[in-house]
Amino acid sequence: MANKRNSESVVRSSGNVFADLGLRDAGEKQTKVRLALAIQQIIQARHLSQAAAAQLLDINQPKISALVNYHLDGFSVERLLHFLNALDRDVEIVIRKKPRSRKAARIVVTEAQLSAG
Repeated sequence: MANKRNSESVVRSSGNVFADLGLRDAGEKQTKVRLALAIQQIIQARHLSQAAAAQLLDINQPKISALVNYHLDGFSVERLLHFLNALDRDVEIVIRKKPRSRKAARIVVTEAQLSAG
């Protein structure tokens, strides 16, 4: 059997899967996912039920289900930030000039070590 070369090429990620897929509002989508991930980790670390989390965040349980399953169309970035505040987390936004070495400016959400308390 002859050895065939794989014609597929590997493309380095931009760091945003939504941008790599050519989706509209990729920066916002990635930001929402990162915020939702932080919220979900806090809920899990506190061993909160969806009902308890819903009460704490002043939303209904189906919205918590959507949030923890990353169905984020009904959530704004601002609302997710408020949820983090309700979970006793400070949120800092830092604005700085992009480096010349990078073509486009970007939005990056990072998190400090999360703890249950």
